[in-house]
Amino acid sequence: MAAGHADGRDGAAPLRCLVTGASGYIGGRLVPQLLAAGHRVRCLARTPAKLRDHPWAPDAEVVQGDVTDAGSVADAMAGVDVAYYLVHALGTGSRFEETDRRAARIFAEEARAAGVRRIVYLGGLTPPDVPEEELSPHLRSRAEVGRILLDGPVPATVLRAAVIIGSGSASFEMLRYLTERLPVMVTPSWVHTRIQPIGVRDVLRYLVGSARMPEDVNRAFDIGGPDIITYRDMMSRYATVAGLRNRVIVPVPVLTPRLSSHWVGIVTPVPASIARPLTESLRHEVVCYEHDIARYVPDGPGQPLPFDEALALALRRVRDADVATRWSSASVPGAPSDPLPTDPDWAGGSLYEDERRLTVDAPRTSLWRVIEGIGGDNGWYSFPLAWAVRGWMDRFVGGVGLRRGRRDAERLRAGDSLDFWRVEEIETGRLLRLRAEMRLPGLAWLEMYAETDEDGRTAYRQRALFHPRGLFGHAYWWSVSPFHAIVFGGMARNITQAAAKGMSAHEGDVPADRIREAPGRGSVHR
Repeated sequence: MAAGHADGRDGAAPLRCLVTGASGYIGGRLVPQLLAAGHRVRCLARTPAKLRDHPWAPDAEVVQGDVTDAGSVADAMAGVDVAYYLVHALGTGSRFEETDRRAARIFAEEARAAGVRRIVYLGGLTPPDVPEEELSPHLRSRAEVGRILLDGPVPATVLRAAVIIGSGSASFEMLRYLTERLPVMVTPSWVHTRIQPIGVRDVLRYLVGSARMPEDVNRAFDIGGPDIITYRDMMSRYATVAGLRNRVIVPVPVLTPRLSSHWVGIVTPVPASIARPLTESLRHEVVCYEHDIARYVPDGPGQPLPFDEALALALRRVRDADVATRWSSASVPGAPSDPLPTDPDWAGGSLYEDERRLTVDAPRTSLWRVIEGIGGDNGWYSFPLAWAVRGWMDRFVGGVGLRRGRRDAERLRAGDSLDFWRVEEIETGRLLRLRAEMRLPGLAWLEMYAETDEDGRTAYRQRALFHPRGLFGHAYWWSVSPFHAIVFGGMARNITQAAAKGMSAHEGDVPADRIREAPGRGSVHR
C-alpha cells in the first residue's frame, strides 16, 4: 500500500482502507479525505487508468478488479482494516438488483476471509412505515445491500442519506438546472414531499469517522442535515441563494415518475436513466428518525451544514471551477469498454476511419490548449446545430446527450465525462482520445493530436474511428459519411484556426494560406 503518515491525525495508528467506487462521485472525494486523516488507501477499480490523473493518485494504491469477481475482491482486501462499499449496479439492466445482491454477498464473505475489521456502506434513506416492496427498485436494492452487509460476518456501518447537496452531485445538478432554467414550472406532485438533504461535506465526514467505530457496533445510521423541507422549498431557496427571481411552481398530479424523469432529462443535464431513480425516491417522505451517528462521529459547531450553506458552498465551487468530482465521474452503465481497434490485442473486424491532418503557424502549446479545452461551453468547433441535433437525438433514445459538459473548463483527466464522450486517454501536450458514450450501433472514438511534422512545423491530426455492430452499424456509417466533410473537416480547420489566433490577442481571422491541409483526409474502410 502507499505510504501514509506514521500516525493518524487523531493520534491513533493509521488504518488500511479499501475504497470501491473511487471513480464515482463520493468515492473520488472520500479517498483524499482518508489520506488527509492519515490512513493508507487502496482503490479497487475496473479501469485503473481512470484514476491515474486524480491529484491524490500518487498517494494511493490502485488495483484492478470488480466487486462481482470474488478473486479480485479477495486480492484487494489483503491486509485491509476497513472496506468501503460505494458501488451499485443501477442501470446495468433489468437484473441489476440481482447483481447488487451477488456483489454484496461476495464483498461480505471476502471481507471475513481477509480479516477485515469493518465494512462501511453508503445507502439510501428509506421511510420505516413503507413496505420494502412498495419502494422504487433503486431504494429497494440499496436497502437490501445494507441488510446483506449487516447480516454478514464482519461488523458494518450503513449510512443512509436522502438528497446529497454538493457541487457536481446528480441531486444538486437536477435542482440547479430545474430552478435556473424554468422561472415558471409545472412540476410533479412529489415537490410536496418532505426531504432531509445533507451536504456532501458532512457525508464525507461521517464516512471517514465511521472507520474507527467500536467493534461491537453493527447497525444502520440515518444521516441528514438540520433542515427538513419539501422539494418545492428547495427550489425556492436555491433561487434565493443563487440571486434569482422567485420561481412560480405549479404542481400537477399527472406526472408519473417515468414521465417526470423524462421531463428532468429534457431540462437538465441529468439523463432520464439517472433522473428516474432520483425522482422515484422522492415519492415517499425521506427524513431521519434518529441522529445516533453523532455518538461515534461527533458534530462540531455548525455541523451538519444547514441547507442554504451547503447550497452556497456548492455554487461557489461551480463558479470557481473547483469541482473535484461530478455525478458523471462514474462510467455510464452499459457503456462500451472494448479495446481501441488499433490496440495490438484487438480481435479485428471492420473499421471505418476519417482522418484529417493540418499544419498551422502556431506553437504546439497553443494547439494543445485548444484541444484540451474542447467541449462543454467551449463547443466542438464545427457546425453547432449538427452537434446539438445529435445530442438531442441521443437524449431521445435514452442516451446521455451533450449536456453533461465538463468537470473543469480548461483541464481534462483520464476518466472525465465530456458531453457524450469519455476521456479514455490523455497524454498532455500530445494526445486526447475520447470514447463515445452516445447510443450508437457500434463503438466510436475521436482522437486529436498535437504533433510536429518533418519540417518542424506544428501539425494537427484528427481521427474519428467507428467499429460497426452488424449490418445496421455499416448502414449508419455510410448514411452519415456525406456530412463528415462538414463536421469533421470543419472541426479540424476551426481547431487549427483557433490555435493560430491564440498567437496574439489582437489577431483576427487567420488567413487561409496559414492553414494547410496535409494528405490523409477522408474516410477509409479497412
